[in-house]
Amino acid sequence: MASTGRCRLRGRWIPMETEFGRTMSSRSDSGSGEDSLDRLLPPLGAPRRRSTNSLSTTEPPLLRTGTRTIYTAGRPPWYDEHGAQSKDAFVIGLCGGSASGKTTVANKIIEALDVPWVVLLSMDSFYKVLSPEEQTLAASNDYNFDHPGAFDFELLEATLRKLKQGKSVKIPVYDFTTHGRQKDWKNVYGASVIIFEGIMSFADKELLQLLDMKIFVDTDSDIRLVRRLRRDITERRRDIEGVIKQYNKFVKPAFEQYIEPTMRLADIVVPRGGGNMVAIDLIVQHVHSQLEERELSVRALLASAQQTQPLPQTLSVLESTPQVRGLHTIIRNQETSRDEFIFYSKRLMRLLIEHALTFLPSQACVVQTPQGHEYEGRSYNGRGITGVSILRAGETMEPALRAVCKDVRIGKILIQTNLDSGEPELHYLRLPKDISEDHVILMDSTVSTGAAAMMAVRVLLDHEVQEDNIMLVSLLMAELGVHSVAYAFPKVKIITTAVDKSLDDNLHVIPGIGDFGDRYFGTDGLDTWSDDEDGEQPSY
Repeated sequence: MASTGRCRLRGRWIPMETEFGRTMSSRSDSGSGEDSLDRLLPPLGAPRRRSTNSLSTTEPPLLRTGTRTIYTAGRPPWYDEHGAQSKDAFVIGLCGGSASGKTTVANKIIEALDVPWVVLLSMDSFYKVLSPEEQTLAASNDYNFDHPGAFDFELLEATLRKLKQGKSVKIPVYDFTTHGRQKDWKNVYGASVIIFEGIMSFADKELLQLLDMKIFVDTDSDIRLVRRLRRDITERRRDIEGVIKQYNKFVKPAFEQYIEPTMRLADIVVPRGGGNMVAIDLIVQHVHSQLEERELSVRALLASAQQTQPLPQTLSVLESTPQVRGLHTIIRNQETSRDEFIFYSKRLMRLLIEHALTFLPSQACVVQTPQGHEYEGRSYNGRGITGVSILRAGETMEPALRAVCKDVRIGKILIQTNLDSGEPELHYLRLPKDISEDHVILMDSTVSTGAAAMMAVRVLLDHEVQEDNIMLVSLLMAELGVHSVAYAFPKVKIITTAVDKSLDDNLHVIPGIGDFGDRYFGTDGLDTWSDDEDGEQPSY
């Protein structure tokens, strides 16, 4: 069944056909970063699926098992071969009166986009904390929450700007029953698309400059009143008299004075809110075209680069003693059994981690020995140490780090190669809170082109970890990977047990070590998620 709807584009009304009964794939969360990236890894035997940028309403890029959501589409590079931010997130501004259906439209856009890396940022999170006097007014429904002065525009602008730049942000959680902010704020990171919705989304000039697309949701005032009554009574524990009083005193006048006039600023006006699927499809098509224009080919640029310079000074290779060379001989040998491969790999990891710890900052200190004498020694001079493993193979290095660093905190990042584009994609991350002041040991088993390692470093920088506080630690690296990381991030320390000269046509390290994850976990020959640094299946 179809009915005629209208969508206004840049001041023009366009008649359109709207389909009803269309089923859209629902998503359990709409954001990204630490909060929305609390996703589970694919099971070990799960088939590998190809990522796609095409719109699909029947097969979204996720799997579900009970209450768990597993994303199989990742975030492509948002930086160039120099490691610098090269593209901002695409920001959609949604404006409209109170209870006009902005959140519904936002969720419909998220569902239709079929892209997991979308953040929904609500202006409601940025109400100012009320003073005791204002709390009293709010309790009697005499405080105007629909005035521009009720919002913390300074914090809102700073948060949206930082999120648009690809940084990790903390978003306040506003409690509408106490009219204050909760103690724990929400961490959000990793947006390719940001949907920013609120009644005053177009009211600030600085905010308008951050919006790439402006949408106004136009809904009849009677419908908005009914929705507001239902919401405030059931969700915010207000009484009907208070809601009507607040609506007539503040909400309606504010709409006429501050909100409705901003409709002229919109690129698209959507009548009837979330029921106008034609307008939503138009929006989604435009966003997809914008995302396609912003696609990068970081890995191809790295692979084609001519690395003629000597190895960088930030590289430290473990001394090739007879023991180290003997360990390499065993683990590089294709005839080595899995049991021996694991045993001797662990020995080499322990030596590598011990070597890496010598690059942490230290200071002189004096202690008293049991004999009552002073000993002039050294102690760690830093806030904390965090290990971050690039899954799956990098996780094998965690026991060695835990064995020598008591109470070390551990984070995890999953990066896989898109089999269609050949680009690394970020699928999952879990980082400890307040990681920005720590020294971070980034662990992966092998590094070939450096594409995945660069993405992991970029993630850490986006979480405000200092570049010179990052150490990339890997059992084996190719010269290309060393140069790529050092060129993009000249302050990152690169520590390994060996550097191999070349890559083959498939970008596998030569002579190499094979697929470390497959050999370690015993998944050789299985159609599983590959674990070498660039997500490929190397030949031995």
